[in-house]
Formats: sequence, C-alpha cells, structure tokens
Amino acid sequence: MSSTTCPLVLVFLISLMFSSLVSFAIGDSMDRDLEISWGDGRGRFLNNANLLSLSLDKYSGSGFQSKNQYLFGRIDMQIKLVAGNSAGTVTTFFLSSQGPAHDEIDFEFLGNLSGNPYTLHTNVFAQGKGNKEQQFYLWFDPTKDFHTYSIVWNPKHIIFMVDNIPIRDFKNMEERGVGFPKDQPMRMYSSLWNADDWATMGGRVKTNWAQAPFTAYYQKYRANACVISPGSSGCPGNRLKTASISDNAWINQEVDSVSYRRMRWVQRKYMIYDYCADIKRFPQGLPAECPNRRPR
Repeated sequence: MSSTTCPLVLVFLISLMFSSLVSFAIGDSMDRDLEISWGDGRGRFLNNANLLSLSLDKYSGSGFQSKNQYLFGRIDMQIKLVAGNSAGTVTTFFLSSQGPAHDEIDFEFLGNLSGNPYTLHTNVFAQGKGNKEQQFYLWFDPTKDFHTYSIVWNPKHIIFMVDNIPIRDFKNMEERGVGFPKDQPMRMYSSLWNADDWATMGGRVKTNWAQAPFTAYYQKYRANACVISPGSSGCPGNRLKTASISDNAWINQEVDSVSYRRMRWVQRKYMIYDYCADIKRFPQGLPAECPNRRPR
C-alpha cells in the first residue's frame, strides 16, 4: 500500500461487514486474554490468574503471548522485574507480527549487576527493518514494585510510556520513506531468557546461575485495541464510534505539550543511547526520521 493511501482509511472506513470479526479487548483475569507459550512449566498463572510469573534457569526461560492479534491499540502491562543480580537476563514485553518482513514494537529490560540500574531498550521494526534503538535508565527501582509499561499504537504514532509518562514518540514519517507498522496485525509477547552474550555491558558480565531461578511478575494486562480475527483486515468505524471516549482515546493520541515536557525530562535525564545521535554508526548520514540529520 502506498503512503498516499491514508492508513486512517483502514481504521475508520472499512465496511461494516467486518464488525462481527473485530472487537475491543479489555482484560479481566489474565488467562482470558493470555496463554503460556513456552518454558515447560516455568511460566505460571497465580492468584486466580490475576498474577503471572515467568522464570529462567540454566536450562530454559519462558514466555507467554496474547490469544488475540491487534491492529492498532493501547497495550498496558504491570511488570515487576527480576530482583538482585539479574545480569545476562532479558525480560521482554512487545508486539510482533510473524515472518521475515515482520513488524515489531519492543520493550526489553536488560538485567544488571546488583546495585546498578536496569537498561530499558526500545526499538521499532517495519517490514523486517529495525535499527531504531533508544535506551533508558529508569527513575525508580523496577524490582521493588509493579510499574505500568504501555504501548500506544495508532496510524500516526507509536508512543512508549512508563507509568503513563511518555518516554518515546515514534511518528509515522512514511512521506520521507520511513517504514511504519500499520498493515500487519500483531500479538503481544513477553519472555524471560538468557542473553548474556550481549545483554549486560555488551556481554562482558555473564549470568550467575547460582542466583537462578530468575523470576519476573506480571499483572493487570489491558488490551484496548482492535482485535483482528482470521480473514479480517482492519478495524471498522462503528466499533470506534460506539466505544467510550476515554477507552477510545488511543486512536488519536499524540504527545501534547504537557506530555512533551515530561518526555523531554526523561530523555534529558535518563536516555543513555539514541540511534539518532550515533553519527559513527551512520557515517553517510542519519536516518531520514532523525531530527537535524546530515544530508546523505
């Protein structure tokens, strides 16, 4: 589909014939919307499925996924990360389609030596192409309590949020030739796995298996999104019109002036890597979406 075919048409004007195939998903107990996908018992629903845990030992990690696929939405999850020496481990929360030309929107939490901060890694893939990394430290200890991590995905923006504070706004810049995820439905995935070849200090710090099992906890999953059933291709306008304004705000959400100031505060104080500032990585010029990029 060309960039002149406005993505909003897919969202707002698709025939009502799809209305029986598409709905909004807002979770209650998490086993209604999520399923353990791998780990041989290392992923578990607890407390009447109001809590979910993933564990990692030297034999295997574990993971879960959403039962539904989404095309645009707001996805929220409360996570309490692995405590103590989590070096070498990676805890993930992301959206992804399948195949070599997949789309993907990533939160990855890179483990740390005790006393050092976690690294929050974000990335966006479109048609199999990523390399759009930004990394942050957090302004709190993410192992002490649950915090809410959110992805807002609409035809114009992908907004990464932590406790409802935006930390990154990836805008649709297809007019500049920049890929943007908009055509492929994606599931939500989460995993806890060993990546000590790169996760902590570039792989210099390895996983200490004497600390295993490593465990992360999840609760209060919420997918306020267009659920795509097999054979459907969009979110019909009638669903958006009948949903409440508060539930439906994500479809037009952007970073307003107040949120922008909060986002800039996070980026000034806590961003530790921005691909748009990595001139050595892009000697022929920064990617087209980067501000103040050098001409190619």
